[in-house]
Amino acid sequence: MKIKKRWLVSFIIICVVAIASLFWENKNQLQHRFLTTTAINFADVAWLLTSSSFVLLMTPGLSFFYGGMVGKKNVISTMLQSFISLGVVSLLWVVVGFSLSFGDSLGFEIGGTHYGIIGNPMDYLFMDNVGSLPHKQLATTIPFVLFALFQMKFAVITPAIITGSFAERVRFIGYLFFICLFTLFIYTPLCHMVWHPSGLLGSYFGVKDFAGGTVVHMSAGFAALAGVIVLGKRKNSEHIPTNIPFVLLGTGMLWFGWFGFNAGSAMAANGTAAMAFATTTVASASAMLTWVFFDRINGRKASALGACIGAVVGLVAITPAAGFVSIPKSIFFGFIAAIVSNKMMYWSKLKAIDDTLDVFACHGVGGIMGMILTAIFAEGENASLLHGGWSVFGHHMMALLLVAFFTFFGSLILYKVANWFIPLRVSEASEQLGLDLSQHNEKF
Repeated sequence: MKIKKRWLVSFIIICVVAIASLFWENKNQLQHRFLTTTAINFADVAWLLTSSSFVLLMTPGLSFFYGGMVGKKNVISTMLQSFISLGVVSLLWVVVGFSLSFGDSLGFEIGGTHYGIIGNPMDYLFMDNVGSLPHKQLATTIPFVLFALFQMKFAVITPAIITGSFAERVRFIGYLFFICLFTLFIYTPLCHMVWHPSGLLGSYFGVKDFAGGTVVHMSAGFAALAGVIVLGKRKNSEHIPTNIPFVLLGTGMLWFGWFGFNAGSAMAANGTAAMAFATTTVASASAMLTWVFFDRINGRKASALGACIGAVVGLVAITPAAGFVSIPKSIFFGFIAAIVSNKMMYWSKLKAIDDTLDVFACHGVGGIMGMILTAIFAEGENASLLHGGWSVFGHHMMALLLVAFFTFFGSLILYKVANWFIPLRVSEASEQLGLDLSQHNEKF
């Protein structure tokens, strides 16, 4: 049997990583960064273990959510594109992704203060120095390894979100190559800049992102938009969703997992986690009902698909503010985000470029709305427009533009690079046959 070189190279890379992990030893002694075991809070440990499990469940949930929306010839391929991220990104995160995200800041100084762009890749290479002791700056009451694994699940689902935009026309091996590039060159620096204590966007611009509205959803949304532009439209852009019950199941799994996503981001079993838990479900409920009613007054039927999309948009919008706003405000978050995303989803110019599952309209626009609303309503000293003034809001908007520029054009370059090595678009014959058979020799 003839094996294509790109698959052989991929297998060799896995072999090298597996063997290198046996012999790697980090010479950096970083014990001074950690607290003792007496700092561990067992309630916090239990909640973060639970939250990490919740967030992992979101990726299979996303595969059902997307898989039910595509045509019958592409259900398995679409679901696998999400599911495979659990393997690819998890290993990448262990080898170098976590270190790039949360290692010592590499960046520049402004006024004598250092601001980080990305983490030192050598600090936690192969998760060395990541153990059972709490870190002095990052999650001070739980083992550092638990913090790393919780953050891993965020890294896993981000490229999986992108897949809905170019569903039904992307080559599997090309997609695998792209998500590696995206994780290393888009996700990890953005994660570091927002969530590391010395990160540029968090410490200089004062960006508030409680659980990933900017890091996860905006980055995925703009990367999705770039992917659609590079890959082009499908040959047949008209299709009927294959399995609405799959979409309902996926939405339920996402909603359930989102409690870990948002409430877990409090990094403790405390009142902030409880508030984030509440605002998460209320915003989603608000957005779901708003979407259904808004569809109806615009002459469309009240549909299960619309209810599911609305619920997810509400979850996206509340994510950056989940622990920063009150429950009444979360109703408004869901309401306004659902209307804006709904209008964007039916916008003719966006429809024309063929974002298959409307990833930008839902995740990109939902993330943008979440960031804007967070910049207006977030509570706490100098946290938002209402609690800090116009300069705080202005910094958020500058950061929004910077993130949009970085994630869109950065992803555009990465698609071009990936396409140069491995063509991303399947052949017309393969697209006509369907990706389930042409890419995986499987049938739904």
